[in-house]
Amino acid sequence: MATIVGCVTTSHVPAIGGAIARGLQHEPYWKPFFDGFPPIREWLGRARPDAAVVFYNDHGLNFFLDKMPTFAVGAAPQYRNADEGWGIPTLPAFPGDPELSWRLIEHLVESDFDITSCQEMLVDHAFTMPMKLLWPDAGSSWPLPTVPVCINTVQHPLPSARRCVELGRAVGEAVRRWPADRRVLLIGSGGLSHQLDGRRAGFINKEFDQRFMQSLVDDPAWAAKYSIRELVELTGTQGVELLMWMAARAALGDGAELLHASYHIPISNTAAGTMAFAPAA
Repeated sequence: MATIVGCVTTSHVPAIGGAIARGLQHEPYWKPFFDGFPPIREWLGRARPDAAVVFYNDHGLNFFLDKMPTFAVGAAPQYRNADEGWGIPTLPAFPGDPELSWRLIEHLVESDFDITSCQEMLVDHAFTMPMKLLWPDAGSSWPLPTVPVCINTVQHPLPSARRCVELGRAVGEAVRRWPADRRVLLIGSGGLSHQLDGRRAGFINKEFDQRFMQSLVDDPAWAAKYSIRELVELTGTQGVELLMWMAARAALGDGAELLHASYHIPISNTAAGTMAFAPAA
C-alpha cells in the first residue's frame, strides 16, 4: 500500500520566483525566508518521496472568473507552467501521475465531493514555487511526478475551512488505500496573512498566523471554527489561502511530528511561513 511520508506547507509569492532568478536568496530581505528550506530538503532526502500531491490555488492562469471550480484535480500526464504576467521565469513541465490522480478523483467523488477532473492543466506560481523551493537543483526535469489539487480562493462563494479539512482527510484516505508501493508527499501552498488591495492593503496579522501554525501541530482543525468571512477579517483577502495548509495537514492525519517551522515578515507585503511534518510514530 502507498505511504504518506509527510507534509510541507509554505507561502507562495511571485516575488520569490524573481528572487530565485536573480540569485537574491542570501540578501538580508530574503535570507530569513530561504533559510527555512535546507532542513526540509535534508529531511526529504531521507524521506525519499516518489510522488507529490500539491494543494494550491489558481490565480487566473488555468481558471478564471467565468469558470471557477470549487475543487479541481489534475489528471494529466504533465502540467505546464506558463507566463502569468509577473515577469517571473517559467519552469519545465511537471510530470503527472495519472494513476494516482484517478485514484484521488474516484475516491473524492465516492466521498460526495464534486470534483472537476482536468486532463489538461496549466499551473501557476502557487504550484511552481514550492516545487522550486524544495528541489532548487531540479534543472530541466523534476525528481518526482505530481498531482495538483486546486481549491478556489478567488471567486466567492469559497469552500468553508471545514470542507477543506474534509477534502484533505479524503485525499489522505485515498492515498493510504492506494495498492501501490509508493511514497507520497503532501504539499500545501498559500498564505499566510496578507491583503494586496483595498483599504487594508499590506495587512498582516502576526498573532493569528503564529496561533494558526501552532494549531497545525496540536489541533489541525482549529481554524475550521471560523467562517470564510471571519478568516478574511483575520488574515486579509488573500490570507484565506491558508485553506491549502489546512487541507494538506488534514491529509496527513490527526497525529503528526513537527520537523521544522519558520515565519518571516514581510515578503512583498506578505507573511511568509514554512512548516514540515512527519506522520506520528
